[in-house]
Amino acid sequence: MASTTNKIALFIDGANLYATAKTLGFDIDYKRLLKEFQSRGTLLRAFYYTAIIEDQEYSSIRPLIDWLDYNGYTVVTKATKEFIDASGRRKVKGNMDIELAVNAMELAEHIDQMVLFSGDGDFRSLVEAVQRRGVRVTVISTIASQPPMIADELRRQADVFTDLVELQSKLGRDPSERPAPRDRGARGHMPKFLQEPKGNEPHD
Repeated sequence: MASTTNKIALFIDGANLYATAKTLGFDIDYKRLLKEFQSRGTLLRAFYYTAIIEDQEYSSIRPLIDWLDYNGYTVVTKATKEFIDASGRRKVKGNMDIELAVNAMELAEHIDQMVLFSGDGDFRSLVEAVQRRGVRVTVISTIASQPPMIADELRRQADVFTDLVELQSKLGRDPSERPAPRDRGARGHMPKFLQEPKGNEPHD
């Protein structure tokens, strides 16, 4: 049985986790995810970070964000910015690294364990800084994909690396909960909040 004195905080890079789970062929059940880490100690915070396109009439990720907000997660969002790159192509930028890093540093003195759901190598320095404050850091991503979804430097820096594929039975949504494609537009379809966001890619 997990010690209740183990104070935990989750930091979920939404786009990165979605892409990792998609690569492994399953969907995350966020209710099960929360319960899993509540069973491992005292879960102080569960942050979920994602960028959203505000000028869209409907954002496919909005129902998920709303559900998370009402069900134990602290959701941190930022509007994406559009720009034209050097070749004249339209690009969308929505990086949440700074927001995640600030929250992690603020909580470091209050937690024993940080669990980071991301494979982004930019977080290596953050992990090192949090470790210097006596916090154990677990990073969850995957090396089961080709190429691996986690940067080697982040994996090396973590106290513990857990492959997401090993957690599929605990965090994955039951495939039987998915409606048949022809039923998705019908009444009684799967609640939209259970559908994963589309169009988000992990950032560098």
